Amino acid sequence: MLNYIWFALIILGIGSAVTYDVLDSTNNKYGNGERLEARVEFQDDNSKEAKVTVSQKEFSEFYGVKVSENVITNARLSKSDDHYTLFLKVDDSSPAIWREMAAAVGKEDDLLGKVFLKNNYGAGGQSATMEFEPILFVKLKNVTNSLLNYAGVAVNIAIGLIGIMALWLGIIKVAEKAGLINLIAKSVRPITKFLFPDVPHDHPAVSSMVMNISANMLGLGNAATPFGIKAMEELDKLNPEKGTATNAMCTFLAINTAGLTLIPTTAIAVRAAAGSSDPTIIIGTSIFGATCATITGITAAKLFETFSGSGLTFSEWLSDNYRKLIGVLGGLAVLLFLILSGVFTTIFSFVDPVVLKTIIQVVSLVAIPLIIFSFLVYGLLKKVNIYEEFVEGAKEGFNIALRIIPYLVAMLVAIGIFRAGGAMEILIGALTPLTNLIGMPAEALPMALMRPLSGSGSIGVMTEIISVHGPDSFLGVLTSTFLGSTETTLYVLAVYFGAVNIKRTRHAVFVGLLADVAGILAALFIVNLLFG
Repeated sequence: MLNYIWFALIILGIGSAVTYDVLDSTNNKYGNGERLEARVEFQDDNSKEAKVTVSQKEFSEFYGVKVSENVITNARLSKSDDHYTLFLKVDDSSPAIWREMAAAVGKEDDLLGKVFLKNNYGAGGQSATMEFEPILFVKLKNVTNSLLNYAGVAVNIAIGLIGIMALWLGIIKVAEKAGLINLIAKSVRPITKFLFPDVPHDHPAVSSMVMNISANMLGLGNAATPFGIKAMEELDKLNPEKGTATNAMCTFLAINTAGLTLIPTTAIAVRAAAGSSDPTIIIGTSIFGATCATITGITAAKLFETFSGSGLTFSEWLSDNYRKLIGVLGGLAVLLFLILSGVFTTIFSFVDPVVLKTIIQVVSLVAIPLIIFSFLVYGLLKKVNIYEEFVEGAKEGFNIALRIIPYLVAMLVAIGIFRAGGAMEILIGALTPLTNLIGMPAEALPMALMRPLSGSGSIGVMTEIISVHGPDSFLGVLTSTFLGSTETTLYVLAVYFGAVNIKRTRHAVFVGLLADVAGILAALFIVNLLFG
């Protein structure tokens, strides 16, 4: 399925870019070949520096966009035969269409063109007309730039992982030789036996998965990724069909893509930087959303693995498993009833949220040093050559980080093309009527769609929404909860499957995206309930 998603992202991105460029050319969106009325005021008679003013009415009529006031900007003029060569300064205060035009010609801080002065003077300078250089194929240029940029970003991410991977896989190697991995696996055997019945209870994969999930819950992303990749490597050793995802892999990634975190530190940091009066208010809503996503992901993974491995038709499978299905749906219904009836709120009303937050923050702060110290001390006590074992594990981490580069490049480039080509805008327009029916504001839809695709992109969208509507507004809380309730599914799948060369992902992609949908809907529900 990842194959089709990757191909669809590229085709939709390029197709939408061509469509937008054809429409923009037909409608002459950028005023190619036409002159815009303006006034030019030189600083003095000998100066090349000038102030250019375009009236609100002229600008709105020329470009077909509304501006709230006259457009005033600085420019540099160079005299030619019958005109001046124009270098118009463009910055963050400039109209969006001028910024778009400047970026399209590769000159993000200025627009090039010609100025034709008239002989009449008046208040505000001399009358003139401006004609900018032709702007063509904006979206396709954006696609090309994004393609090259994301390819570089993918490599930088992988290179950035080298040190982290080397460190943590070195530590894991020491723990493995000392027998600590087996102890960790035994401590959570009842849970792992249910989640991963195909994995022997004493297998190293179990402890790596436990460490990964624990690190994710504490918000320790730097530690979670190496543990997760190590877990995938160990799971692949049990894989009878190399290149195809196993049931355990799909379930493990369903938990990862659900993004269950006790403290959504990134969202809280953005809210605090934006001046929120209560940045941590999203902790409860994020845990609720991520919990629903996790339950949905695990349930879907279990149902799919039962069906896919049975060799039965759907009706036969349903006949054999309807009791399990009813039990799962009944359990979810009871959970939803307890939440809606306020039972959970009553039970946990004695818990001080400030104290809970402080405890979790302290645990997050000391977790990494404590893990490293404990693993190394245990290795010494068991007479393990910790330095040699650490180096061996670090070598393995270095190789893994390099091995995932092609997978990261492929996925991030496809996402970049999809975004830059304007396909995201089309998708938002198509889904807006549906989201209106479930009470999701149109402004929040870009965040919901971006989250499974790109971590940095979703943070950017959330930051923009918060800057416009405020961190403590309904939209500010909702988009912050989206970030804390879900994970960048396609990135996670690309990294983890890429580490062990999995090409047939089976139901992992669908289950991961289903968990994202559940997390988004749960976040929308709880935020509407508490803040709507």
